[in-house]
Amino acid sequence: MTTLKRFWQEEAGAVTVDFVVLTAGVVVLTIVVAPPIREAVVNLAIGIGDTVNDVEVGLPPG
Repeated sequence: MTTLKRFWQEEAGAVTVDFVVLTAGVVVLTIVVAPPIREAVVNLAIGIGDTVNDVEVGLPPG
């Protein structure tokens, strides 16, 4: 019985459990938030690429 009581009072693994829960929360949040903003990010990247392609680079006159 004292072993079980000592097990419940031990806090050595509490930081690990907190870290695992926090990491799981970040992963779930990323999975939920990423898909809706994906299209906007892709469109922004395409727009930047089009702008870069439209720029004409040449030697300065002189």
